[in-house]
Amino acid sequence: METALRRPGDAMASPGAGALAVALDDVSISFAIKGRPVFKAVAPTSLHVGDGEFVAIVGPTGCGKSTLLNATAGLLKPAGGRVSIFGEPLAGLNAKAGYLFQQDALMPWKTALDNVAIALEIGGTRRAEALAQGREWLGRVGLARFTDRYPHELSGGQRKRVALAQVLVRDPKILLMDEPFGPLDAQTRQIMGTLLLRLWARDRKAVMFVTHDLEEAIALSDRVVIMSAGPEARIIGDFPIDLARPRDTADIRLDPRFHQLHREIWNQLKAEVVKTYGEEMP
Repeated sequence: METALRRPGDAMASPGAGALAVALDDVSISFAIKGRPVFKAVAPTSLHVGDGEFVAIVGPTGCGKSTLLNATAGLLKPAGGRVSIFGEPLAGLNAKAGYLFQQDALMPWKTALDNVAIALEIGGTRRAEALAQGREWLGRVGLARFTDRYPHELSGGQRKRVALAQVLVRDPKILLMDEPFGPLDAQTRQIMGTLLLRLWARDRKAVMFVTHDLEEAIALSDRVVIMSAGPEARIIGDFPIDLARPRDTADIRLDPRFHQLHREIWNQLKAEVVKTYGEEMP
């Protein structure tokens, strides 16, 4: 069974999905560098993410994966093209999105519970309600017994779970994730991936997940999108992932179809990775 490669930007929502959550249409991104020509990071490229769809974005280092997330979050303004969120042009920050970065944003002087609750308090939620919801979410991520721990008293995986609860407690409609499990060891990454899928299955938020790990991308997503090497990077591949759900991110790697998908996607991704090294790879 061969994977059908859609044209980059074609909308492909998961079953039962509604309108497009994110539409990047001919988006280009450039940066002005003093004393140098304008750096064109992303050439005009398009990507559509359906409501409830989990899309992973892979590509060589420095190809603009995080830059696309930042444009979707409203943290930077594209040089050209259009960003739409649930059919509306994005103006300013994307209030419908939650952003989980590679490095967590936990405050070291606050407990796990206070770190989660503050995500609601800054939006006007009363403290008692914020604490109640914070406790509920820490329970969902398996940290009910660690509410009074400070970040330095938690393992890397536990801190990442607090950060995940901190983002999800706000109930964003879109989840932007930039190498969120990158600093973790391989075993903890798989555990966090399975936890993420379990939480995601509750309400199927739209997810844009940036990773350098192709196995992680396939294990988690409905689609894997490939970006070319930069500068002027663009989306060059779009592979549907037809693995059954629910998934365990460790067990799914034993599925023969998983290995077939990995070979097919790597065959295209490898050429772009080689460009960043300037030499042939085995």
